[in-house]
Amino acid sequence: MKVYCAVAFGLFAALPIASLQADSNRRGTQAMDLDPSGRGAIGGIGIESRDIDAMSDQVVRELMARADLVRSAQPPRIVVDSEKILNNSSQRIDRDMIAGALRTSLNRAAAGRIRFISRESMDIIARERALKDAGQVDSGTRGRTLAVAGLDFTLIGRLTSLDSRDSRSGLVQRRTQVIFELVDMETGEIPWSGQPYVVLRAAGDDVVYR
Repeated sequence: MKVYCAVAFGLFAALPIASLQADSNRRGTQAMDLDPSGRGAIGGIGIESRDIDAMSDQVVRELMARADLVRSAQPPRIVVDSEKILNNSSQRIDRDMIAGALRTSLNRAAAGRIRFISRESMDIIARERALKDAGQVDSGTRGRTLAVAGLDFTLIGRLTSLDSRDSRSGLVQRRTQVIFELVDMETGEIPWSGQPYVVLRAAGDDVVYR
C-alpha cells in the first residue's frame, strides 16, 4: 500500500512541473508584432526588412526630384519588374518583394506624373483585347487603343555582395550593394543612376535567409 501511495504522490507531484514546462514552451513560441522599419528579432549580415523599405524610400526621393521625369508634358512610362532586379549577391532574397515595394511607393508618390506599365499582365491583357476585337465584349468605358502601351524606361536593379570570414574568431562580414538605374528603352541610354544603397554588417554567426 505504501508503494502505491508513493507512486501516486510522485505522479501528482510531476503534474505541476509538466504543466509549467508546457506553459513555458507555449510562451517561448508566441508570435511578436514588430516594426517593419526597425531591427527585427532575428538579424543577420544581409539585406533585412528595414533595408527594403529604406532603399525604396531612397529611390522614390531621388526620382521625384528629377524634373525631366515628373514635370514632363507627357508622363513617362516605366516598368518595374522583378525579372530586371538581378541578384548576384550571396544572399537569397525575394526579388518580387523588392519590385513590389518599389513600384507601390513610386506609384503613390508620382500620383500620375509617371505611368507604370505591367508587363507581368500581358497574357490577360492580350486575352481581353482579343475578346474586344472579336466583338464578344464591348470596348469598356475608356475606349480602345491601337496597341498596348509601350515603354519609355525600365527600372533595373543589381544586388552584389563581398563576403569575408575570420577563421580564428569565426566572425563573418558582408558588404551588400544595391544599385538602381533607369534605362531608356528607345536609345539604351541611362538617364538616372541612383545612389548605391550599401550595408556593411558583421556577426559571429549568420542567419539563414529563405
